[in-house]
Amino acid sequence: MFSVALAASRAGGRTLARVVNGWDSHWYLNIAQQGYVNHLPHGVGDDSQANLGFFPFTAIADHIAHAVTGLGYVMAGSLTVNVVGLFGAIAFWWLLRSQFDSAGADRGTALMVFSPAAFVFSYVYSEAFVVLFTSCVLLALAHRRWILAGIAAGLCSACDPVAAAIVIPCVIAAYGAIKRDRDWKALFAPLLAPAGIAAFFIYLWVHVGTPFAWFKYQRAGWQRGYYGTGIPKALWSFFAHGFQNLNPPVKSLTVVVAVILVVIFVRAKPPMTWRGYVFGVLAMGAISPTIGMTPRLLLRDAPILGVAGARLSQRSYPYVLSFSVAGLCLLTVLAATPRWTP
Repeated sequence: MFSVALAASRAGGRTLARVVNGWDSHWYLNIAQQGYVNHLPHGVGDDSQANLGFFPFTAIADHIAHAVTGLGYVMAGSLTVNVVGLFGAIAFWWLLRSQFDSAGADRGTALMVFSPAAFVFSYVYSEAFVVLFTSCVLLALAHRRWILAGIAAGLCSACDPVAAAIVIPCVIAAYGAIKRDRDWKALFAPLLAPAGIAAFFIYLWVHVGTPFAWFKYQRAGWQRGYYGTGIPKALWSFFAHGFQNLNPPVKSLTVVVAVILVVIFVRAKPPMTWRGYVFGVLAMGAISPTIGMTPRLLLRDAPILGVAGARLSQRSYPYVLSFSVAGLCLLTVLAATPRWTP
């Protein structure tokens, strides 16, 4: 991924550090270096954007990596994400192996690692952490390791707002364990799962006087518009304006891909915990006024990619993987230009 990012930076006429420090990476790196701001900007739009609109775990990990390695924040953060991405892929393989044979786990993991949005595994983004923690949670739930599942879910919920969907499989697993076996220890998982997001909101309450600061600055700076309009807006903009702006075409194609993936996923009949997480993430994307369906959303919804890859036949798999790799290369180059926002 790092070499692809390097090639993309050359193609876009920008330095690698500038590419890796782009878009959301800028906010995570800003938090890692300076902490959250305590002044509250007003209004809406770009002028109201503040780092209060981003979850803390990625920035905390970058700050620790910088302190331990002595590297600059950009390189320390990128190195951390690459390493976490590697461990995430290993954990994801074991998750798939719990439901499929080794060949299926290989295919599913490759489809996730080479999915179009996987270029962010070289950026200071949260996806690598989400894939790692989600895989650990679903594995721990399957083995009834309730406290471990709850801790991993708590860390996951501190990574990204979409990752808060990890609470759903914890609730599903606990309900099943209590109903079947009266295993009340299962409650540890859903009780610990929201710890990360709860701690973040409590911190915001103390730091700036309101636990709803994240909602306020996401709405003011990024998530403007009516809830549930993200997908319709992307489709309408694409059909009305074509490729003048690259975001609507990418999101519109992702909607089609997501529908295909859902059909494959449902037919595979994965565990209820997997279904709870997958559809929870998709619902959050659909509710958002701006996100809709994006390649990054599907990457954070990794089980849907893994199941699709595992279910593909040996004959069709090379074609699907080639299409995915082509999308990865294209989006990596686009991310190094100002025409598309990853």
